[in-house]
Parts: sequence; C-alpha cells; structure tokens
Amino acid sequence: MGGKKTIFLKSAADAEIIRANGQILGKCHGEVAKLLKPGVTTKYLDKIAEEFIRDNGGKPSFKGYGGFPASLCISLNDVVVHGFPNDRPLQNGDVLSIDCGVNKDGFHADSAYTYAIGDVSDEVNELLAETKRSLYRAIEQVKPGNRIGDVSFAVQNHVNDFGFGVVRELVGHGVGKSLHEGPEVPNYGKRGKGPKMVSGMVIAIEPMITLGKRFVVQESDGWTIRTEDRKPAAHFEHTVMVTDNGYEILTTFDYIEDALREKELVIA
Repeated sequence: MGGKKTIFLKSAADAEIIRANGQILGKCHGEVAKLLKPGVTTKYLDKIAEEFIRDNGGKPSFKGYGGFPASLCISLNDVVVHGFPNDRPLQNGDVLSIDCGVNKDGFHADSAYTYAIGDVSDEVNELLAETKRSLYRAIEQVKPGNRIGDVSFAVQNHVNDFGFGVVRELVGHGVGKSLHEGPEVPNYGKRGKGPKMVSGMVIAIEPMITLGKRFVVQESDGWTIRTEDRKPAAHFEHTVMVTDNGYEILTTFDYIEDALREKELVIA
C-alpha cells in the first residue's frame, strides 16, 4: 500500500456519512448472504452487490481501486483476501470470505464476513466463530488513550488460544475520504505500542486468521493472497470510530445475520 499514511480525524458530520454508508454496505452484504448456496457463482454475487450499491446512490469502493476488477473481494477456502469473483459455482464445504466497500458522499465504509457453504468440519466452524469473536475482542480495546497495539494484541491473544495463525503481511487501516488511510492496524502486536487512539479516528479492524500456519503467498495476478499451506482462512471486518468515551461500530452485520438466521447458518 506504499508508505506511511496520514491519520485524518472525522467530525460528527463525517461519521454520520460513514454510518449511512455502513447501512448500505450492511444491506448489500445481506442481499448477497441470502443467495449463498452450492451452485451459485461468485461472479453473480458480485453483479448483485454492484447493482445494489449503485441503486442506493453509492459506488463500490473496490472496483477499479489499483486496478481491482470487481465490487467484491471473493476469497474462497485457502484464499485469505483479494480474490476475484469468477464463474466457478460454490460447492458444499466451501469457506467464502466476502469483503466489500461503499463510497458515497465523499467517504468510504468497509466490512467483511466469512461464510461456511453447506457442511464444513468442526475445526472450520471453530475458525470462523473465533475469528469473528476476535474482531469484537479487538473492538473492545478501542477508546481514547489506548493504542493500536492494544487492538492488535487482542486479536492475536484470542486466536492463539485455538492454535490458529495470524497473517502478518496484511493489516487493517484507517478509513475515510480514502479507502486506506493511516493508521495501519495489524492483527498482532504488543499492548501499549503503536499510535494512540483519539476521538474522531476511524479504523477498519479486520482479523485475517488461518487454520494452519500464518504464512501466505501472492498469486501471479498481483492480488490473490493464499495460505502457503493451502489450509482455509477466515476474515471479518468492521469500520469503527473512536468516540469520546469508547467506540462506535459504523458498519453492521445485522442484515447478514438476519439472512443467515433464515437459513439457520449463523456463526456464533
């Protein structure tokens, strides 16, 4: 992503825009979640997502970003992040990460969720549940005076208890007028280290956790990141604002989980 990026603090009016975009984004994720089943292609999911975002007056944050060709990052099984949608139908047992962003009224919102398609192993279900739980453990560390290292440590400390790998080459980030701003938000680190959080900071916290070892490789397309040992990975992400007293989550999984409840597929 280049060199160190500037941290821009957000006003209450800025936060209102990002929050509204987070609602569009959450509903978009929910529409996609309704369609998830074996036989559906990820290219079709991408089409539905782009149409939904544009119908709601926004633009897909990812499409065209650095040459990325789609509205959704679709990462299957051993792909951690930045996978391309394609014509391969989803299959029973797939692990599917969907990352999406909405750009409207000058600001971005960014979130991701990982799904089990059909029947997966108990260890994969545990990977998904605990990666999601690590996201919320990290969010609990967001408040003025704490440091980014407190967020990072919370992710690492939680998933280490389960023997999962923490990807180190990819990090969360600030979000605002640009999709990627400062500060970087790693998923590993030491408490009390890193930039101090202050009210008005908006960050995307996004644990990227592997069932096996933490090492990853980049494919020749320049985007797709896979686990080196080809074991599955999970990815959950919220856009979060530091408030005067703590935090506010500006994106939402509510629409996803409503859709999954109807399918009895909620991740604990």
